[in-house]
Amino acid sequence: MAGKLVAILSGLALLAAGYFIGSKFGGDRSHVIVGDGSRYSAGADGSAGADNNSAAQGGRLADYARSVGASGKGNTIEVRDGESIQAAVASASAGDVIRVFPGTYRETVYIDKDDIQLSGVIIGGEWPVMEGDKKLNDAILYSGNSITVENFRIQHYKGNAVMGQAGNNFLIRNNHVIDTGVYGIFPQLGKNGLISHNVLSEIEDAAIYVGMCDNIHVSHNEVFNSVAGIEIENSRHSIVESNYVHNNTGGILVFITPGLPIKTTVDTIVRNNFVVNNNTANFAAEGSIVAGVPAGTGILNMAGDETTIEGNIISGNKNAGIIITDHMNAGNITLDPESEPNSDKVAILDNFMFDNGAEPIPEIKALKLATLTTGNVDIVNVGKSTGSCILNPKQYPTVGLGDFGTCGFTTTAQTVTYLLPEPAPKREIAKADMGKAAFHGICAGCHAYNVRMIGPPVQIIQALYMDNPEGIAAYAANPVKKRDDYPEMPPQKHLSEEIRLAAAKYLLELKN
Repeated sequence: MAGKLVAILSGLALLAAGYFIGSKFGGDRSHVIVGDGSRYSAGADGSAGADNNSAAQGGRLADYARSVGASGKGNTIEVRDGESIQAAVASASAGDVIRVFPGTYRETVYIDKDDIQLSGVIIGGEWPVMEGDKKLNDAILYSGNSITVENFRIQHYKGNAVMGQAGNNFLIRNNHVIDTGVYGIFPQLGKNGLISHNVLSEIEDAAIYVGMCDNIHVSHNEVFNSVAGIEIENSRHSIVESNYVHNNTGGILVFITPGLPIKTTVDTIVRNNFVVNNNTANFAAEGSIVAGVPAGTGILNMAGDETTIEGNIISGNKNAGIIITDHMNAGNITLDPESEPNSDKVAILDNFMFDNGAEPIPEIKALKLATLTTGNVDIVNVGKSTGSCILNPKQYPTVGLGDFGTCGFTTTAQTVTYLLPEPAPKREIAKADMGKAAFHGICAGCHAYNVRMIGPPVQIIQALYMDNPEGIAAYAANPVKKRDDYPEMPPQKHLSEEIRLAAAKYLLELKN
């Protein structure tokens, strides 16, 4: 979600009169039936499309979850308190299981091999603890395919708890993540992944952040006391279900950030979640992307297409239960000509919503006043939204939904998961594409082209370094904090000099 949401909504007052006139003179499209059951149907093989971008039917999530994570077919390596997890990874081969026993481990672990299972061993309530002491940036970084990370308590890092760097078929489950800086669990540019049964809190950006991924399932996690609970960004074919998302600034966010290599967010199902009391004061780093998200935001969709919101309990969110918006009404965003800016084909099915909107921001108050809307509002739409619908338009108090029709389908239950029936092929990267792959899989998680994310925009880096890729590569290996308004960059010295230099050259050549 690029730009401050306060600024995103700042145009509401100006648009309010238009909404009011439209609703009085033909703007109400609730009589129009939009979509049908084919939106969540698939072929007999449980897949849809040549990419196998599933709509899995007739099975259970556990059946499809077999395609993610490590095989566990190799040897077992044990790590005890006082020993090194990284040393065990260095000695491991594909298929090996690394069992980490209770103790405190102060290190960063890099997994650049395929098919490695990193499993904590919990004995008598004692967990293996990865402790960053607010000195280390990252706990676990993986670039390998078919990686499992499970049963760890990860705390007090400055950057990320678990970050994926273009690894496919990942499984991240049953971890406790506390106060790990910018992100908690952050898979980037991965295909076919399951994030489940984790508990995360006190994250200053996003607790679970799915960036530029495909075929993702996020389920049965508890996320609280963070700025953003769960984010689906520039990703396709994702399901967010059965999570308890509470006491964050914003609960669940689905959006497109302009300026990233992947330009779309398509086909996200947000269903059967508890999204309650997300009223925590925003404590993001000043100037960061989410620093302006208003407290009290339940679910936000910005420019995400084919987002379906179903079966959620959404309550106690003081600003609004659901907000739909586009890039055109977003302040602090430079539009990307390759990113379609509207939230199209959004479907709001049956949800249980109450006690939302008790203390909206001033812009929503102005919109309500101009549209003669009284009382608390559960759902707010601002901006153009084509082909969108709400199942029972009169079920909730809403504002700005004049262009929404009535949904011609009632449920997504036929779609069990978007996980693939078989593991996705591992990424084969030609040497000529090394820089592009490294930038997409690593750098783009913090650096968009012309929009501020976690780090400076690419355009600023280009202006600073111009014809000096060697300078970027050297800085990435041993960064130092230069700007008070940006968080410290985590070192990338685990990458070879060749890869860092290739990524730097690619960055300097980017045009959008």
